[in-house]
Amino acid sequence: METDYYHDTRMQKLFQVLEEPKSLDEIDLSPGFIKNLLLKIINTYGNIKVQQIHEITGLHVNILEQCLKPMEKEDLIAQTGGGFLFASVDYTIKKQGHLKAAQLMEENPYIGMAPVTYDDYFKIMEVQIKGRYPLKIPKEVVERAFHDVVGMAYPKKVLTEAAIGGKGFFIYGPPGTGKTFLTSKMSEILPPIIIPRYIEFSGNIIQLLDPDFHRLRPEQPGDPRWVKIYAPFVFTGSELSTEKLETLYDPNKGVYETSPILKANGGVLLLDDLGRQKEDPNVLLNRMIVPLENKKDVIYVKGAPVIVHTHFIPALSTNLEITIIDEAHLRRAPLHVYLEVPSSDEIVEVFKRNLDTLKEDYDEDVLERFRKVYIPQMQGGESLKPTFAHARDIAQIAQAIRIRREEDKMTVEILEEALNQHILVSMQRKYTPELFERIITQGSKPHQ
Repeated sequence: METDYYHDTRMQKLFQVLEEPKSLDEIDLSPGFIKNLLLKIINTYGNIKVQQIHEITGLHVNILEQCLKPMEKEDLIAQTGGGFLFASVDYTIKKQGHLKAAQLMEENPYIGMAPVTYDDYFKIMEVQIKGRYPLKIPKEVVERAFHDVVGMAYPKKVLTEAAIGGKGFFIYGPPGTGKTFLTSKMSEILPPIIIPRYIEFSGNIIQLLDPDFHRLRPEQPGDPRWVKIYAPFVFTGSELSTEKLETLYDPNKGVYETSPILKANGGVLLLDDLGRQKEDPNVLLNRMIVPLENKKDVIYVKGAPVIVHTHFIPALSTNLEITIIDEAHLRRAPLHVYLEVPSSDEIVEVFKRNLDTLKEDYDEDVLERFRKVYIPQMQGGESLKPTFAHARDIAQIAQAIRIRREEDKMTVEILEEALNQHILVSMQRKYTPELFERIITQGSKPHQ
């Protein structure tokens, strides 16, 4: 059932369409564009095998032969050796080819994977996005996506409903309660999507694939210029600005680098830490009105308007008051999830899972000592405010201490040292809860 969901009938048909092109008649790019790309690559490398050009561009050897042979006749390049198979042939640049390549590099220095044409990008996206919601998500898909999320039964239900209907949501609560972690799980609840690595528009290159946000699925289409990815989970934080919501040209790479709005197409865009940016959060959200309403946006490539798909679910998050955001923007994220401070049982479970992930050997007394940090003083604890981030960080710090001390097993003594070294645990022990809260949320300096 999971396989059917992640590789449904529509996806199977797309795979049939996106088979590897093996001739100029089968590929969407013009021969002139391909030849220019090959010339720049040969000029850059000086001497290069056809097989290496294939690896760089993703173009079939037959297409390379159809382009390189005429380029030889035009006296742009020359063979310098190789074997019987065309893939083993070496090419070098000639004087006339070098002059032309230099001119091409000035116009567009991009060398790399061959792009797909804008028309093909638009058509393939349209097929995938049309009628995407409401989704019928198998129960086992939801369970598998949230298998490592401790507790949070209600938040998981709301996020699942957001995924089913393609609705935006507001997720809020104290720091360290798992807002980003939980939202990231929607990448596995939503169905995958196929995107191009690069798009060609009027000879210009738009980069769409971003390894920071796009995770590849095991199954991939035959045409290497396209990739099948999990539904994107794109997030931005306090560094976000209106400029970063635009597609900007990178003269060093020779590509237009797409904004988070475009990268999130088919998935979720999380605007985290709203209110911490230099700009008013409502100014940032105003920039997203058109992409959210129309499911499309306009970018400018050398002054020419280009329509791109922006079919994403908006997720808004803040540690501040919700009132910082206008009601009009909240209507675009109508669902809401409040994440409460985890219980001592939940944080101990997360701590245990982190130790297990780190393959640490420990006794039950280590877990009980960790629990006492967060249970009430009347029960023999310290009454500190638990966060899931504590559990992860303290497990990692404790492991580093154990390794430094050259001990084989995690002990209570090692855990004590890790707790003493953790800045937020130390601050909570030092200041009253009220003062600690003010220091963290407002950056106030404690009175001496």
